[in-house]
Amino acid sequence: MPILPQPVQNLITAFERLPGIGPKSASRLTFFLLRAPADVSKKLAEALSELQEATTFCSRCFNITSAGNVLCEICASPKRDESQVCVVEEPLDVLALERTGGFGGHYHVLHGALSPIEGIGPEDLKIKPLVERITSGGIKELIIATNPSMEGDATALYLKQQLLHLPVRITRLARGLPMGGDLEYADQNTLLRALAGRQEME
Repeated sequence: MPILPQPVQNLITAFERLPGIGPKSASRLTFFLLRAPADVSKKLAEALSELQEATTFCSRCFNITSAGNVLCEICASPKRDESQVCVVEEPLDVLALERTGGFGGHYHVLHGALSPIEGIGPEDLKIKPLVERITSGGIKELIIATNPSMEGDATALYLKQQLLHLPVRITRLARGLPMGGDLEYADQNTLLRALAGRQEME
């Protein structure tokens, strides 16, 4: 079943028809507009109005879902592992991970990352609801999948500090060399992280 409600996909498809807009740009524009103020959305095309009226955020993980649904498809699925929660910055990150087919747990969308320069603090993100989810029990592992950036790393470190007193295993996505890449073209930080994250050969 699709993760995105049909109105969201319709607008992404509409943007992709415009010159110079690829799939990634179309997705980014769609999610930007999804979070725009109501007075801005009213001035936009009929597709945007439909998007605003027909979608909402999941009350548990804050991923995008259809209006009228309390939970998104992932949170509502009995087939997902509730003991694993993957923390991401944006709903688009959920899509990226779901495309891999390698994660069967639940998600928690922060809707951003810590950035003092931009004035984004912990109170601006969905961190408090995450702590409440873990405190209520049932979660054994928290996978922090924030972006490999200064903001993403700062957010991951902050989350770890906030959750150290709770009985949950905290892990972070591994980072290293991409498939098909050459060592000579890799930057120093990527090489260092690849060395630090080396694993036994099976």
